[in-house]
Amino acid sequence: MTRIEDAAEWAAGGGSVDLGGRTAVVTGAASGIGRACAEVLAGAGAKVRVLDLDAEGAREVAEAVGGEAHTVDLTDPGAAAALAADADIVVNNAGFQVVRPIEQFPPDVFHRMLAVMVEAPFHLMRSALPHMYGQSWGRIVNISSVHGLRASPYKAGYVTAKHALEGLSKVAAVEGGPHGVTSNCVNPGYVRTPLVEKQIADQAAAHGIDEQEVVEKVLLARSATKRLIEPGQVADLVLYLCSPSAAFVNGASLAMDGAWTAQ
Repeated sequence: MTRIEDAAEWAAGGGSVDLGGRTAVVTGAASGIGRACAEVLAGAGAKVRVLDLDAEGAREVAEAVGGEAHTVDLTDPGAAAALAADADIVVNNAGFQVVRPIEQFPPDVFHRMLAVMVEAPFHLMRSALPHMYGQSWGRIVNISSVHGLRASPYKAGYVTAKHALEGLSKVAAVEGGPHGVTSNCVNPGYVRTPLVEKQIADQAAAHGIDEQEVVEKVLLARSATKRLIEPGQVADLVLYLCSPSAAFVNGASLAMDGAWTAQ
């Protein structure tokens, strides 16, 4: 069964998520978590705008979900803003990782990470909020990370960006709450995405150990649950945040980290 069918079945069952007539914008939607979010939102009836730098991947996902593909470089501050002007749901998912000690971290890369993971969400929210306020309903979901709650060495750009996104999300929650608009962060640990799978393979080769050992002893050393999160599990939480049951979940940071942050 596809993720779209799963979402439709869940909505038809006890989930009560009907997004018919709603427009959703999902960034970084050509693969991984973004793709899974596009699938579940479309499965619940939303018209999804698939935004990604990967034009071919965006087209493939858009065709699969009956949505629209938009090739966007989020390092351009205003590139995506117009696409959110009539959005009912904004999922800020796009991001990337670079691992270096601070003294070796390229300043241009640091700037680009903040542009994609902080400035672009700001511009999308700024564009979408007047429409959301006008209809007294809107959902902003920011795909943050366990690194929005905790720090790890050598990830200055990513940790800084995710912490900033957390603050932006909370301000949007406080401002949007009186207008029926919620803003929340989803904070997964390591998710089974192409990026993470490449990291696992590289670590296995570098350390001369098998990939499962990399997952358990390197990536998930601080997690009580020694399994990668599946993209669809993150997407299901995003769908829940768009449901009537989540109307009072606002300004939250929802950890999906196998008890990493509980320790």
